[in-house]
Amino acid sequence: MQTEKLVAGHYYHIYNRGNNGQNIFIEAINYSYFLDLIKRHLLPDFKILSFCLLPNHFHLLLKINEDCPNPSQNLSNLFNAYTKGINKKYDRTGSLLEKPFKRICILNEAYLRTLILYIHLNPEHHQIHNNFSTYKYSSYQSIISQAKTNLQREEVINLFDDINNFKETHLQKKVIINIENENLILE
Repeated sequence: MQTEKLVAGHYYHIYNRGNNGQNIFIEAINYSYFLDLIKRHLLPDFKILSFCLLPNHFHLLLKINEDCPNPSQNLSNLFNAYTKGINKKYDRTGSLLEKPFKRICILNEAYLRTLILYIHLNPEHHQIHNNFSTYKYSSYQSIISQAKTNLQREEVINLFDDINNFKETHLQKKVIINIENENLILE
């Protein structure tokens, strides 16, 4: 199966998980290290809209800048650097992540909004954390804060019209997901 080529100027959902579902983030410092590598390998060639890092997988919502010469290489460098760092720190060898990394091109705004909700609600969906809004390794807190960030905060908020609607839409989607999960349990 041929892997979809990344195209400059487009939005992408980039995601991956550990080989065999194993954890790729072992302790808190690993999450910070991965985020530092994102800055080093993706900025300024990519715009980062949202992210969520979970113990055994991650989600990134990125837009590739028009003048990025080889976006696949940037991402490959990020994932290789992370794997090498983890392998060295934990005295392990071999591949950490499944290959190739997964990517979905986002072609419409409605899907873009839905994906942001999906990414931010992921910690609750996978029962990693009981409140998505306080999960430390997600972009949600950075988007709603006023602190300096490398995220495209304004662009993300504008997709939801304003900050209040951004927050409310997340809460509404959370309620829908909880109802759907309860219905699955009852069936």
